[in-house]
Amino acid sequence: MVRPPLTPEERLRGEHLGTMLRQARGERSIVEVAAAAGMSAETLRKIETGRIATPAFFTIAALADVLGISLDHLATRTTPAPT
Repeated sequence: MVRPPLTPEERLRGEHLGTMLRQARGERSIVEVAAAAGMSAETLRKIETGRIATPAFFTIAALADVLGISLDHLATRTTPAPT
């Protein structure tokens, strides 16, 4: 199954998500947070840089738990306002 290319909006949303996660991580190391969330540091690095723009729900849920941020907060901050 070939995945369709991401839209510009999806890419932008992924970049916003990555920025929020990076800010929430603060001074903690990427290795520490990734291990606590059950993923590799490389996967977290790709999410934070927007290279994985649409990570799986359970991946984001694990990161939100480790970082102490709510999924509602992430959803409202990464969902574009209606035009």
